[in-house]
Amino acid sequence: MATENAVVLARGVRKKFGDNVVLDGLDLEIRSGEFVALLGRSGSGKSTFLRALGALDSDVEGYLRVPERRAIVFQDPRLLPWQRVVTNVTIGLPATKAVRQQALSALSEVNLAPKAKVWPRTLSGGEAQRVALARALVREPELLLLDEPFGALDALTRIKMHGLLLDLYRRHRPAVLLVTHDVDEAIALADRVIVLTDGAISLDVDVAVPKPRTRDSHEFASLRRRLLEELGVATEVAL
Repeated sequence: MATENAVVLARGVRKKFGDNVVLDGLDLEIRSGEFVALLGRSGSGKSTFLRALGALDSDVEGYLRVPERRAIVFQDPRLLPWQRVVTNVTIGLPATKAVRQQALSALSEVNLAPKAKVWPRTLSGGEAQRVALARALVREPELLLLDEPFGALDALTRIKMHGLLLDLYRRHRPAVLLVTHDVDEAIALADRVIVLTDGAISLDVDVAVPKPRTRDSHEFASLRRRLLEELGVATEVAL
């Protein structure tokens, strides 16, 4: 039986590429306003599942319920180089004054209001990813899907982006599914962490680490060790 306030409901989701089963009877619920991180080894089906939730892959078996209002942010910001920043934020939306004002407000939220009229090529990697976040926000999603959005950024920029993402999340309160390979990132950001193994969930754990979360806390280290073990990574090597 589904949780009453489930925004995402997946039951027996299955996906094959030829003879290769990537998702194998996956069951998952994500509640309204919940921040979930999805971990897994390469090829475990993380991005495949996210694409299914984003309606980018319809060839999926099983039952899948997602809200109509959803947005995706990828590792590549996917900005159109021939359009200015503010136009990139409104791509696919009506070209009205109201929509443009919403885009400017979204850019202000990600601290890029002064860059509204510049070309994407003038942006840093972190700025380009902030534009991608603004483009997602302007759609007022009930479900925000993040596919390793900070994977290409340097360590310091990634830390800043974590803080920005949490601020935006608290302000807008969408349900969030973050696909990441970074265990520390998952613990720092999420309410709940899921590990995908061979196309099915092998671990589903609430993050009971007190905020603000720091790597040197006992709770953080304990959960990190548990997640790494589930991923098959020796902690003495990872640490």
